[in-house]
Amino acid sequence: MSQAIAAHLPFSRRRGIYTGDGAALFAATAIAVMIAAALLAGAVPISFSIVTVFLFAGPHNWVEFRYFLSKMPAHWGPLRGFFVTAIVGVVGLSALFAAIPFIGQAGHWNAEMWGMASAVWNSLLLIWIATLAVMRGRQLNSSARRSRVTQPGANANAAGKWAWAIPVALALIALVWMVPQAWDVGLVYLHPLVALVFLDRELGRRKPQWRWAWRGCMACLPMALGILWWRLADSAPLAGQDMLTMRITRHAGADFLSGVSSHLLVSTHTFLEMLHYGVWLVAMPLIALRAAPWKLQSVPLARRSRPWRGGVIAIVALGGLAVIALWGCFLGNYAATRDVYFTLAIAHVLAEVPFLLRTF
Repeated sequence: MSQAIAAHLPFSRRRGIYTGDGAALFAATAIAVMIAAALLAGAVPISFSIVTVFLFAGPHNWVEFRYFLSKMPAHWGPLRGFFVTAIVGVVGLSALFAAIPFIGQAGHWNAEMWGMASAVWNSLLLIWIATLAVMRGRQLNSSARRSRVTQPGANANAAGKWAWAIPVALALIALVWMVPQAWDVGLVYLHPLVALVFLDRELGRRKPQWRWAWRGCMACLPMALGILWWRLADSAPLAGQDMLTMRITRHAGADFLSGVSSHLLVSTHTFLEMLHYGVWLVAMPLIALRAAPWKLQSVPLARRSRPWRGGVIAIVALGGLAVIALWGCFLGNYAATRDVYFTLAIAHVLAEVPFLLRTF
């Protein structure tokens, strides 16, 4: 009887991979977004960049913050050192990043001094990341030791996979001092990919039957980028000498990668940013949040006590108001608001680091 029933199931389900629970629709949607983003980014990169930042920059930060709230334990206990180090790093590095332009302009820095300031900041960033990685490794090692007591044979080398953190950080610090702008441009293109890793980890925890479909979609990403680069490799630089166009091309690394078409650079960055926004605004609320983002039942801090719940509600509400205010500022002066946004948005980039480490 069981064999007869199995014969009528889809082949993938007989293998333990479920196709009837939305995996196929999820994969089709992801591919559709990827194709649409690549076409728009390649055809109208400046306009697409302006529209996507206007529509999605603020809301994606709010959803990302809401996700991080759901991952923050109500009581830190042995994690206190890790979270304190994370918060100090996010606040301190963000403040320094925002202050450097004012300090440099007041001090009339030359190009060499700007490069040195960038190298110092990036070195501090890498030291902070390596410190968090080592602390995460120690936490895993401590958990493994406790597991051996209750589960003989459990992995005792959980911290071993973090041994790369210090030598890699030292190697990158050397690169940062040799070519400071290379690391800055690298971060611009690497940051959108972090969202893809977050989604992969959440799928592994909550929707493992969808993970094969997601990874199949991500296997198409290099192909999409390859086609985009092939089509735009010889394209003319983007027309327009207005300040907004120049800021967008500079943000994509056109000043540093002067031998590469600015059309290709802006299209690539905008394409990756659209995937980043799609993950945080659509996929992560669907997969990772167990309730609508404005419902706080899944936030441990909100369950800690009534005052904590009030504080969490206030912070989430203020975040929503900040999104509306950002839209208003974009309408008033898009170029200036974009500059301010990308300066302050470094905080959410940094905040991703500790939570990403804790997914492993």
